[in-house]
Amino acid sequence: MNIPLKKMEKVKNIVLIAHDNRKKDLLEWVIYNRGTLSRHRLFATGTTGKIIQEKADLPVHRFISGPLGGDQQIGAKIVSGEIDFMVFFWDPLTAQPHDPDVKALLRIAVLYNVPMACNRSSADFVISSSLMDEPYNRVIVDYESRLPNVEQNKI
Repeated sequence: MNIPLKKMEKVKNIVLIAHDNRKKDLLEWVIYNRGTLSRHRLFATGTTGKIIQEKADLPVHRFISGPLGGDQQIGAKIVSGEIDFMVFFWDPLTAQPHDPDVKALLRIAVLYNVPMACNRSSADFVISSSLMDEPYNRVIVDYESRLPNVEQNKI
């Protein structure tokens, strides 16, 4: 059986995202883990990336703001295999105007088996894993084979 894999290199592509009420929490986590994060390539949505660049003095490739399409940009990078790990401190108590985009981004990350941390504890566990500093083959589930056969369903 041929299992599709996505090889993650030793240097990971990590995307950092935080809703407004969680930006301070994410920044504190980034500063605490600055040494580890400095060994990887960082990506972020607009404002979050700017804050990390300025306050943590780390280079960050910035996408546009999440509500303006940054979530979709990141989702596209996940689909193309360019993101290895997502840290997304989302706000569970505040409705976001772009909630459908957030849900779609979380769905894509799960679909492509991207490690994801949505709070400090899970981020601590993932960032401290020995797998962060070595190549890793991420299994990609073949969801396409589970889709109904379109030809059989034609009217």
